[in-house]
Amino acid sequence: MYHFGCSKNLVDTEMCIGIFKKEKFEIVNNPKEAEIIIINTCGFIESAKQEAINCILEMAEYKKAGNCKFLIAMGCLVQRYKKELEKALPEVDLFLSIDEYDNLWEKISTLINKQTKSANTLDYLERVVSTGNTTAYLKIAEGCSNRCTYCAIPYIRGPYVSRKMEDILEEAKLLANSGIKEIIVIAQDTTKYGIDIYGELKLPELLKELCKIDGIRWIRFLYAYPESITDELIEVVKNNDKICKYFDIPLQHFSNKVLKRMNRKSDSNSIKNIIEKIRKEIPDVIIRTTMIVGFPGETEEDFFELYEFISETKFEKLGVFKYSKEDGTPASKIKEQVHYKTKQARYDKIMKMQEKISKIKLEEKIGRVYEALVDGFSENNEYICARSYMDIPNEDGTIFIKNNGKVKQGEFIKCEIISARENYDLIGKLV
Repeated sequence: MYHFGCSKNLVDTEMCIGIFKKEKFEIVNNPKEAEIIIINTCGFIESAKQEAINCILEMAEYKKAGNCKFLIAMGCLVQRYKKELEKALPEVDLFLSIDEYDNLWEKISTLINKQTKSANTLDYLERVVSTGNTTAYLKIAEGCSNRCTYCAIPYIRGPYVSRKMEDILEEAKLLANSGIKEIIVIAQDTTKYGIDIYGELKLPELLKELCKIDGIRWIRFLYAYPESITDELIEVVKNNDKICKYFDIPLQHFSNKVLKRMNRKSDSNSIKNIIEKIRKEIPDVIIRTTMIVGFPGETEEDFFELYEFISETKFEKLGVFKYSKEDGTPASKIKEQVHYKTKQARYDKIMKMQEKISKIKLEEKIGRVYEALVDGFSENNEYICARSYMDIPNEDGTIFIKNNGKVKQGEFIKCEIISARENYDLIGKLV
């Protein structure tokens, strides 16, 4: 099974693998051996779409020269373009849109001629964690109701729907009992959790309940929209040792004109205020954000506002996207589209500045001692590969520590930072 896209899509992949495992299928890592190949696609931006289509075409070759009998595509790209894909890719035996997940196994079992009485839908409690033995994502909601003008998620995944808290906690306890030590809470907007089913923001309460679960050492939550970061949420993060002092806040821009066109709920003043408050209340907090350059109508003045804000704020972690024109979104209809060369130049300018900011931020860590989680080891086993509270897996940096042969994967260790590398990684030593 191949996975593309975000961590929320990854959880769907893990639940799908769980169904096959329950049905006594062997999960293989080599596509040459597979009789069934499934690609869970992403349809968020153009580059992700092309990556998924290329994978489908590559996997189709195993139907000609390999064991593959059935090729299945599912996920966000299928949800958006199912009819077009069915015409363009006859090599695929079954396309499964997200709307069909309630009948997922019925459709797959019909295709492969293996009728069973298994549960028909994806089940969080049956998922097979694919992120190792110590870290797992915990999805608390589906969809999004924010309606940012550049984003296709509401059209793909539908409106925001929170899961019941008791179901989330049951899943978290199962993960903890299986040895998971780090839980990463995810949704398109985690800070809106509960507003649709409880009538109020419930993320702070959920985090406090997760802290009570034995076995879980670290808890993170990703994608906290600035307008919903409350004083209560800041206090919960501040006062609970299990919760990593890490805020992932997708700001997207700083110019009020651009924010308004994006249909964002924050303005420049509220953005500055919330960052100042978080940093004041939580010393050593890590703030990660993402920005979009080249949004339709973005002027040089708008970009300069954004650039100056990043320069002044000095985010610990920052990523930049070049605006991608997505079918069906309001922003795609705006006439003042920005030239791709201008987007690239603005992207390069911010990333060049952020490299310098990150270098300074990392060098400030030298000489300090951190608790770190061992993710694994380098290829030659020479180094321990670990992360502190400052880093999320596959997105941020790694701490490389000389291996003494006594440390195990999944173990928490103490290390002192002795140097910083240019690629956002750190070098440490065991203490």
